[in-house]
Amino acid sequence: MGTATARKNSGATGWRNWAGNVTATPVRVVAPASVGELQEAVRRAAGDGLRVKAVGTGHSFTAAAATDGVLVRPQALAGIRSVDRTAGTVTVGAGTVLKDLNRALAAQGLSLTNMGDIMEQTVSGATSTGTHGTGRDSASIAAQIRGLELVTADGTLLSCSEKENPEVFAAARLGIGALGIVTSITFAVEPLFLLTAREEPMGFDRVTAEFDQHVAENEHFEFYWFPHTGNCNTKRNNRSQGPAAPPGAVSAWVEDELLSNGLFQAVNSLGRAVPATIPSIARIASRALSARTYTDIPYKVFTSPRRVRFVEMEYALPRERVVEALRELKAMVDRSGLRISFPVEVRTAPADDITLSTASGRETAYIAVHMYKGTPYQAYFTAAEQIFTAHGGRPHWGKVHTRDAEYLAGVYPRFGEFTALRDRLDPDRVFGNDYLRRVLGA
Repeated sequence: MGTATARKNSGATGWRNWAGNVTATPVRVVAPASVGELQEAVRRAAGDGLRVKAVGTGHSFTAAAATDGVLVRPQALAGIRSVDRTAGTVTVGAGTVLKDLNRALAAQGLSLTNMGDIMEQTVSGATSTGTHGTGRDSASIAAQIRGLELVTADGTLLSCSEKENPEVFAAARLGIGALGIVTSITFAVEPLFLLTAREEPMGFDRVTAEFDQHVAENEHFEFYWFPHTGNCNTKRNNRSQGPAAPPGAVSAWVEDELLSNGLFQAVNSLGRAVPATIPSIARIASRALSARTYTDIPYKVFTSPRRVRFVEMEYALPRERVVEALRELKAMVDRSGLRISFPVEVRTAPADDITLSTASGRETAYIAVHMYKGTPYQAYFTAAEQIFTAHGGRPHWGKVHTRDAEYLAGVYPRFGEFTALRDRLDPDRVFGNDYLRRVLGA
């Protein structure tokens, strides 16, 4: 069956990521139906002198998954494999889409503790690039991993946890695809709970002055600043005893589909065609926001549909530096001729112990900048990146940046630990590509 599957999918075909800013033309594409078939595909690629990369749903904005060799689509390695209610864990195939995992867990009365705001990614793609939400005490999706299985460069299946291959586990939870191909992940889960979401407009000066207070007082705090204005929208998510009080069907459609997707799409299209209109639109749109409060299960509060396509850069800063950096960003935009139609997003994360996590070893805050698909973004991102790196920022592994291994070794104290492990697990760079060469070195 493995040979038939590989043959069926052996023809070269182009690949493009979700944002359309990264393309690749692999020699062949394989979609293994089992872990054994994946091991066979890796061995064959190595034997043919080809590099091999796994790709999820393409939601990364970098070329982390791009390859000119063998492209592996792990979507058939999906679904819940087991639930251990005593241990509080669930084991899932690496190709499982977060949306499907969240719904399946909720049906069993379970939930992840925290998650990002997009759930179209595969679990392996999301964790391998460091997808995170916002949280005072609860960290990224990768930080919720309790075990994983990894196919290494010689086709070996390696089981990793704090007790089994712990040095690999420390790194492979967020491995950027450099250590092998993840086949399954065991996550910590907990009984399903409710969150009350409170969304409230707030001025830029107030939210930055009160930032530490908001983070301390809320389990999950984030805010969006609208460039060309002094206006922000804040979001506080905290656990609730209930009862559930989700947004009404009509108000949810108006907020999530009409305003956040349909109207936002139209406004961005207008801004791309006529950039001079953007500041006026931003002022009107940011003033039109109103407060709302609702209570629902976690994934319905944390996540939202994203149908408007964009390109994104995000940097993780020491939390104590984020307000200063954001004020510098605002001053830069205000004095420039840039026209920015997407809001800037600010989130937080506690320190974690993952080798190359953007929150590794330090309390962290994130600043994310976006530009509408098809709009020139280089000038904005370059200016923003200069500000972020001046504050010791770490770029998100799956989002646009220009940093290299020399810079990254200076902001990650355990960088050498990761690259030494890579040398041991993949000395011939079977899982290498141009992106990894830049960020990790040869």
